[in-house]
Amino acid sequence: MELSGLIVDLQDRIRPLRDRLFPRELLLELHDDMLRGQVLADGVPGSVRFDCPLPPFTCRGGMPLEKEPLADLIGDLLVRDGLLEAFLMVALPAGAVQWRVLEWPTGQPLPTDPLEAVREIDPASLRLPFGAADAVLDAQPLPGAEPRVLVAASPRELVDAWIEVFSLAGTQLERLAPAQSCEFLGLQPVLRPMARRDLLGLLSTHDGVTRFTLFRAGLPRFERTLAATGAALVSELKRSLDFYRRTDPEARDLRLVHSDDLPEAAAIAADLGARLEKLPTAPFDSLILRGLASLEVTA
Repeated sequence: MELSGLIVDLQDRIRPLRDRLFPRELLLELHDDMLRGQVLADGVPGSVRFDCPLPPFTCRGGMPLEKEPLADLIGDLLVRDGLLEAFLMVALPAGAVQWRVLEWPTGQPLPTDPLEAVREIDPASLRLPFGAADAVLDAQPLPGAEPRVLVAASPRELVDAWIEVFSLAGTQLERLAPAQSCEFLGLQPVLRPMARRDLLGLLSTHDGVTRFTLFRAGLPRFERTLAATGAALVSELKRSLDFYRRTDPEARDLRLVHSDDLPEAAAIAADLGARLEKLPTAPFDSLILRGLASLEVTA
């Protein structure tokens, strides 16, 4: 065997041991129509990354419908890039999650364990489209003088289905996180310096729809699902903004950002009289992946 062949053979033998001694993390962003992955090594995005479209009806509303094909695809991608031993940090599709901001009663301190406290409140106050008793909850305290908690909820059946997919793929699933919470963390550098009365509007386009989220004073205040493209998107966005401003007369200047390619950017800016800017996320490939990495650091 030539020297080059010996080196390759030695590398192949060492790689499994190296992966076990120095495991890498893989950030994985899920959508109904695609999945996106990016390696994280020592907190820094690595060179291994992928964007992979999913066949129609593989997922719907965040629920994996074709578990075995999905598992095969994920497993093949990880084997291809030598990542089968990596720990997976996964952001669930936005359609899989409902999120709410809960305000604690005035004068009462925020509980030490917000999640346990949320489980004890009246489930009806969460206004979930599924049973709160069968929901998987995530609760994070929010900064500020007033005690508030950001609550994310998903149906247990959906969460269990994704756990099964990753189990079938033979992966090491470390964490499932809500896409909205990841976006919120990824937006922190933009939200922190904003004045309390100014609005930040985020447009995220995936799965055939555009999600529109408004933030003020560092908190999510309003969310709507809009048409994905064209004149309908522009008109629905304008109606949503007009509605919100009627409910929040203290709101002032508007800054609009988008995290994905948006062909209607110029039309939206002209119609609303507000600049619409593409949010930089480098060195991460998306806002969700940037927030997912932050979630791991702060966990």
